[in-house]
Amino acid sequence: MSATDVIVVGAGPTGLITAIQLAQRGHSVRVLEKWSAPYPLPRAVHFDAEIGRVLQSCGIGDELRTMIEPADVYEWRNANGTTLLRFGLVGDAPSGWPVSSMFCQPELEALLERRARSLPGLELVRGVEASSIEQHTDHVVVATTDGAEHSARYVVGADGARSTVRGLLGIELIDLGYFYDWFVVDLIPNEPRVYDPVNLQVCDPARPTTAVSGGPGRRRWEFMLLPGEDPATFCTEERAWALLAPWDIAPDNSRLERFANYRFHARYAPTWHEGRVFLAGDAAHQTPPFAGQGLCAGARDAVNLAWKLDLVLAGAASESLLEAYDAERIAPARQVLEFAMDLGKVICVPDPQEAAARDAAMAAVVTDELSPVPPFPAATEGIFATDTPHAGRLSVQGIVDGRPFDDVHGAGFRLVTVGTDAVAPEAAEWFESIGGRIVALPDPNPRHAAWFADASVTWALHRPDFLVYGTAADAPGATALVTRLREDLGAS
Repeated sequence: MSATDVIVVGAGPTGLITAIQLAQRGHSVRVLEKWSAPYPLPRAVHFDAEIGRVLQSCGIGDELRTMIEPADVYEWRNANGTTLLRFGLVGDAPSGWPVSSMFCQPELEALLERRARSLPGLELVRGVEASSIEQHTDHVVVATTDGAEHSARYVVGADGARSTVRGLLGIELIDLGYFYDWFVVDLIPNEPRVYDPVNLQVCDPARPTTAVSGGPGRRRWEFMLLPGEDPATFCTEERAWALLAPWDIAPDNSRLERFANYRFHARYAPTWHEGRVFLAGDAAHQTPPFAGQGLCAGARDAVNLAWKLDLVLAGAASESLLEAYDAERIAPARQVLEFAMDLGKVICVPDPQEAAARDAAMAAVVTDELSPVPPFPAATEGIFATDTPHAGRLSVQGIVDGRPFDDVHGAGFRLVTVGTDAVAPEAAEWFESIGGRIVALPDPNPRHAAWFADASVTWALHRPDFLVYGTAADAPGATALVTRLREDLGAS
């Protein structure tokens, strides 16, 4: 039986991000994937600025930027073309990436897999499926359908909505009782065309419709099935072309890449770990697509769990740190679910009178200015100094010496200051022992300068998942912050 630090079950984006984050920190990782080859057709098409930064931290940022189509504006219109809502941001968000990046999932997975296979200590095994999980005091044994057994100190189940790992743990999903059937059509136009806006939601009670980028050179349409329509007979190639015809999309100017019925669910697991086995991504939660947060939520799980496993595996933190994974991720994931459901309730209105009342209320407040994309609430549970300004919020990524901050200073614990004083040597020594780095910005980029000014602080302690652990007004406060982090991690 071969042993490793961590076994990751599932080689989708969540599993690969988890594996890469751990391998980059020097841990041995084995990824077990039941499919012999990656799924070749589009699925997820959107990630936000935070996840752009997470993917950047996987060492693929430069190439990834060539594979995305930024979507500065997301516009909602009614059946008559009246604008109901326009939100977005022109240019990069504070995280250093577009507020919305549209992409092709097979291309992203290929990029992640190439990165994974380039890392020493990371092994990707395809064509094997977990069949049993046996937990011991200090390790876990995963048996696979080829008769092999794999041992690891921890296991991460990132094996999708029909998760085998979740089933073996006996964890049942909580279903929020929300679902709609949609006909999803992906295509490749034969000729360049300008789509303005890039992403459009048509709130038409006769047929709610989404028209968005599927990444450079690709488009996606989603058509809601109406009451009484049977997915088995509705979702055909002939129907796809008929629904696309009003958009001037036809077989002579475009190629269908994929068409399928999707039933959008809102479900999540009440616990995301049992003993040494953890759930992440769709194995832990399934989100309706209206906020574009399905893949994003999985990436947040991956980067959150990876830094905790890293410290525990390295002996730099108590194993109790892993309990914070559930505390930090379940409530925010449910908030994302509820936000997506609320958007869906506005979009999926088949009653004409109800839709007309919605349209009148929304159109009355539309202005020429873009509405900002609402941030998700700051974290309030887990490893944060919540009594300090901006704790639990995302840190920002400005430009340093002509390059993104993370490319210069790396990802990990970063104690960033715009001041000139130093923290106490003992605190600095311990901080550096866990891979932390103290970064002074004597001439901060405007993005960093504005952030520190808004918080009225001169020190900020960033976690490896880019959330702010806490802030301080001066060097003694920063020393106290580092000491507090040490206690929160259960470090010796």
